[in-house]
Amino acid sequence: MIIKKLLNDPADFVDEALEGLLLAHPGHFAADEQNPRVLVRSGGTPAGQVGIVTGGGSGHLPLFLGYVGPGLASAVAVGNVFSAQSSDAALAAIRAADSGAGVLVLIGNYTGDRLNFELAADLAEAEGRTVRIVRAADDVASAPPERAGDRRGVAGIVFAYSCVGAAAARGDALEDVVAVAERTIAATRTMGVGLSATVLPTTGRPSFEIGADEMEIGIGIHGEPGRVRGPLRPADDVADDLLDSVAAELGLVAGSRVAVLINGLGATSPEELYILARRVHHRLAALDVEVHRTLVGEFATSMEMAGASISVLALDNELTALLDAPADSPLVPRGL
Repeated sequence: MIIKKLLNDPADFVDEALEGLLLAHPGHFAADEQNPRVLVRSGGTPAGQVGIVTGGGSGHLPLFLGYVGPGLASAVAVGNVFSAQSSDAALAAIRAADSGAGVLVLIGNYTGDRLNFELAADLAEAEGRTVRIVRAADDVASAPPERAGDRRGVAGIVFAYSCVGAAAARGDALEDVVAVAERTIAATRTMGVGLSATVLPTTGRPSFEIGADEMEIGIGIHGEPGRVRGPLRPADDVADDLLDSVAAELGLVAGSRVAVLINGLGATSPEELYILARRVHHRLAALDVEVHRTLVGEFATSMEMAGASISVLALDNELTALLDAPADSPLVPRGL
């Protein structure tokens, strides 16, 4: 079955989307002069503030470029759909974000993203810049706990953008911003479920096959295989499966404080996401876990994949304050 999409030439899909985004939000984003696949925060990184850079493949809006703005990232390098950004774009983003206090690169833990940013960081350091790289690795389905560093970065990176951006905005030094990034990532876990395949604009066809009455627990945001595929089950059962996986690893106990993110993967209605949020709140209340903040919506999508993910961040006082700090992006609710 061919899936209908609103596009012109598939080869122009990413660039036309970026052009539309720039025209729609001229006071927020600007195109980098060196590389059209780099968007920067209007006005740039304030002098003396650590620059935050992110990047990755297209097809996940508002991830990654939706998290550029005050209190968030300074620049983003954009790749083709489900493909890593180039090393040239990564280097241009680092240059654009550097206002003299160094640059933190915060990315998902994917091979192409990692290799191209590592090369770009080496080149930037040869120019005299100071660059650190931190990789989000919150997807519990993608590797066991003993290999947590191999896990994929998925929707939980949103919490890291917020906390890291706030740390940079308050004037923290680079190594302190890096420490905040590492703490936030270590305290975040995510688990997802897929109900239908994503569709690449270049083919117009589903990227994998899944039955009309099936779901896949643990699926990745590019359609990577999950933990188990089986019959579709009630929303409460699915929420329990996802929450149990993340809560067990975080060691939540009575009195713990958390932030929760219920993320739609692209083709799941807000009502369905709030049904999941309802169950998550009931379960956490039964454990006497305080939910400090709940975010519900699309934060890291996979084109038109149906499904959702649940991310939980275990909070301490500092992370709570950082998460609550002002942030601004037109692509995410309340700028986080």
